[in-house]
Amino acid sequence: MKRIFVLLFITLCASSCVVLSPKKYKSLVAQRDSLSSALTGANNRITSLEDELARLRSDTALLHSEIAGLSSKVSGLNSNNASLRAASDRLSQDLKKREARLREVEEILRKRDEATLALKDKLQKALLGFQQSGLSVEIRSGKVYVSLTDKLLFSTGSIVIDEKGKQALAGLATVLNTQPEINISVEGHTDNQRVVNLGQIKDNWDLSVLRATSVVRYLTEAQKIESTRITATGKGQFQPIEDVNTPEARSRNRRIEIVLSPKLDELYDLIK
Repeated sequence: MKRIFVLLFITLCASSCVVLSPKKYKSLVAQRDSLSSALTGANNRITSLEDELARLRSDTALLHSEIAGLSSKVSGLNSNNASLRAASDRLSQDLKKREARLREVEEILRKRDEATLALKDKLQKALLGFQQSGLSVEIRSGKVYVSLTDKLLFSTGSIVIDEKGKQALAGLATVLNTQPEINISVEGHTDNQRVVNLGQIKDNWDLSVLRATSVVRYLTEAQKIESTRITATGKGQFQPIEDVNTPEARSRNRRIEIVLSPKLDELYDLIK
């Protein structure tokens, strides 16, 4: 049986197989090797491309993550920027309000300074005859100070205003009665010499206070200045004009200072 199959195979080959020449065979082998080499190269290229694709996918995923993070930061920055812009707008509005208030305050102070200067001029004219007797008028810190030495108002050690002093105070009151918007403070000052033999007056504190109240009483009772506008204080020896201990300096330190200041209710309302 086996022999029959072998004979049959030989017969078929004899009828259908082609016998190749050595040259043709070598050519086909060379083509086969070339195709095999090309296939290997293609497979290697495919592997390389697959690796590169994997890297690109990984890089793409990383970039998406970074983009998402940056987008989140941008959103946060935009939110912060909006908050800062709103805060800036509020500050700008507040600054405008403050500038407006500042202009109002400056205008009030300008008017105060004008009124103070005008008051000083009126007082200097009204009291011109007393300036050689120890009276002076000056502006300090936006207030008018009328300073009268004790010899213009009182006898030595006395708290009773003499006639010349009353004339000076009457001239002062003439101006002040036309200036109801002016507050008045009367300050008594003494020298540093110890008070002796003045009855119920114990010391320089007493003397300064009693002299100030004598002036206030004369201005309110005799000259009809409203009591609500005026105050009396005693400074004793503790606010001297001059610190040197000479008769001339002590004489200048013994004085009544009448401090005149414009009412600034409008200004106080602004700065509350």
